[in-house]
Amino acid sequence: MSILYEERLDGALPDVDRTSVLMALREHVPGLEILHTDEEIIPYECDGLSAYRTRPLLVVLPKQMEQVTAILAVCHRLRVPVVTRGAGTGLSGGALPLEKGVLLVMARFKEILDINPVGRRARAQPGVRNLAISQAVAPHNLYYAPDPSSQIACSIGGNVAENAGGVHCLKYGLTVHNLLKIEVQTLDGEALTLGSDALDSPGFDLLALFTGSEGMLGVTTEVTVKLLPKPPVARVLLASFDSVEKAGLAVGDIIANGIIPGGLEMMDNLSIRAAEDFIHAGYPVDAEAILLCELDGVESDVQEDCERVNDILLKAGATDVRLAQDEAERVRFWAGRKNAFPAVGRISPDYYCMDGTIPRRALPGVLEGIARLSQQYDLRVANVFHAGDGNMHPLILFDANETGEFARAEELGGKILELCVEVGGSISGEHGIGREKINQMCAQFNSDEITTFHAVKAAFDPDGLLNPGKNIPTLHRCAEFGAMHVHHGHLPFPELERF
Repeated sequence: MSILYEERLDGALPDVDRTSVLMALREHVPGLEILHTDEEIIPYECDGLSAYRTRPLLVVLPKQMEQVTAILAVCHRLRVPVVTRGAGTGLSGGALPLEKGVLLVMARFKEILDINPVGRRARAQPGVRNLAISQAVAPHNLYYAPDPSSQIACSIGGNVAENAGGVHCLKYGLTVHNLLKIEVQTLDGEALTLGSDALDSPGFDLLALFTGSEGMLGVTTEVTVKLLPKPPVARVLLASFDSVEKAGLAVGDIIANGIIPGGLEMMDNLSIRAAEDFIHAGYPVDAEAILLCELDGVESDVQEDCERVNDILLKAGATDVRLAQDEAERVRFWAGRKNAFPAVGRISPDYYCMDGTIPRRALPGVLEGIARLSQQYDLRVANVFHAGDGNMHPLILFDANETGEFARAEELGGKILELCVEVGGSISGEHGIGREKINQMCAQFNSDEITTFHAVKAAFDPDGLLNPGKNIPTLHRCAEFGAMHVHHGHLPFPELERF
């Protein structure tokens, strides 16, 4: 079942005339750069999920916040849907355009507005790159903790939209845990401040509600982030295992012993070999799985934890445990993991990256299930995990030039996500729902929950014009998908527990 927007299933969109919208934007937003020819808009027809493409009605690239306000006012008056885009690195189609919608690109807002080293916070425009924040505050011995693999390119506004994580989120949290305040513009012109410069703010936590809302509630215009002092010491252990199941069990053993690593990552043999061939990180290519465990803090605590984790790993069945001998080797170990996606891209014409979460205790069983599904669909799967918090990234390898392979990859990906739900997990950890997982939302949530999600969106966007069709499926789509039999808005057997 296609994930692309279909008005029969996803709701009718207002009829819009490109020329009328173009003329209105030119009249009411002076100096605005507008892309409207096919040659100009083709580069914007997808985000990081490049398997799905739609050409937008128009692309607008504002340089001043006053222009953003004016763009939204024009679109609100003409009832034109708006899809907001940051750096375009998202992996779930959250910034996939609409044929009947304007694509609002925020990439030109690249200024870090203020750095407060004493208060440990930084204020930035939404187009600032994630890594640029850490680079800017490095002279103060501070950094911004969330570090998604795309941190060299992804924008902080996009991180807010997707609630991005990274390899160190087990200890330091996702984007939502590292925000103090955001400025938001709604489609009808209201400017909102969510959060505060204090560590907490009164009332409902609308900052947490907005974070991860994928551009459906408003447009982020400014972000204030928390900064952390760089740990005095950081050490990485690399453990080799002769089975992915043993590696999975070792993850739970580390956490059960009261140790919270700065990062705890797992890779299987296929991803190990791909990363080693690409980065030369020093990975053991004969291992069926490796765990990367980073411990940080003061020297005495890190030394003690390294010894404890070493013993835990060996008792869990590790065939070898290596401690990075210096900072260069530590960086090299992490470089292999952070480049796992492009590394896998070198061994297959195409790959499809999934993003689900599971309870840590379910990791060995889910890995076995993925192996069975891989054989059933005759497609290789390279597994990369934020193992500490159960966030999985199975990479399904396929060749789009082979008839039917992409369809099989899509179906296999859906089955993996459904497996996550079956064991008490979720269909997304950090990549978001976007359009990619819109059908699987029907498997995770019931009709009452989905109706409530739509009500929350309507509170911020009553006309439903901000990123329509993303994140929340309609009940009609769920019924068509077959995961839900909807009758008068209700599921059968409502008394049964559902994940």
